[in-house]
Amino acid sequence: MNSLKNKVALITGSARGLGKAIAERYAALGADIVINYSRDKASADDVVRNIKAMGSRVIAVQADVSKVADIERLFAEAKKEFGKIDIIVANAGIEMVETPVVDFTEEQFDRLFSINTKGSYFTMQQAAKTVTDNGRIIYIASSTTSFPVPGMAVYGGSKTTPRYLVDILSKEIGHRGVTVNSIIPFAVDHSGIFADPDSYPALRKQLLDSCPMGRLADVEDVANAAEFFASGLSSFVSGQHLLVNGGATN
Repeated sequence: MNSLKNKVALITGSARGLGKAIAERYAALGADIVINYSRDKASADDVVRNIKAMGSRVIAVQADVSKVADIERLFAEAKKEFGKIDIIVANAGIEMVETPVVDFTEEQFDRLFSINTKGSYFTMQQAAKTVTDNGRIIYIASSTTSFPVPGMAVYGGSKTTPRYLVDILSKEIGHRGVTVNSIIPFAVDHSGIFADPDSYPALRKQLLDSCPMGRLADVEDVANAAEFFASGLSSFVSGQHLLVNGGATN
């Protein structure tokens, strides 16, 4: 079994969904955790209680990743509490689907790129400045960056650019033993736009039909990949982009 004992992990957007699953998985492996949330304090407090029950130390920090000052404060508070940060997961993001190119607005574009692109860029920049030697930086991308889906031009575009940063950053700080990788999940059931099982039925069917395994991803599928990239098993794996999509090709 992998152990993250004596490690400190910071996961952005970890009050719900994928971020929550990753934070709780790391806590179960012994890591101390920094939860980040933008608005949903009640959900963040629930995750804090769950992690404390596992015996790990944990704090929750409110920070909007679209604001660089908030990202800097998030990392500063994490270091003040725990003295170091060994693992950073740039997970915070928002989705927008079923919006054709001819229909998206400047406001929608700016919102998605400010959170998904700018937020991830500056989170990984701060991670590069802060992470311990031999640490881990992980970006949560989207399978739309590998297999374009109509109606997701802005969302997929906003998630694509940070993938490039993963490649660059892995080269720039690899000499410190730090690995930088991305996880590219398929659509995730019970999370994000599919938190409600009745939401987006046409898109759900389209995605299910494209997957040989006949299901959407689960949060635990992504947490499994996040465990691998955080553990010693991936110490010589860097600059990689792992599809977690059940073999789907579109």
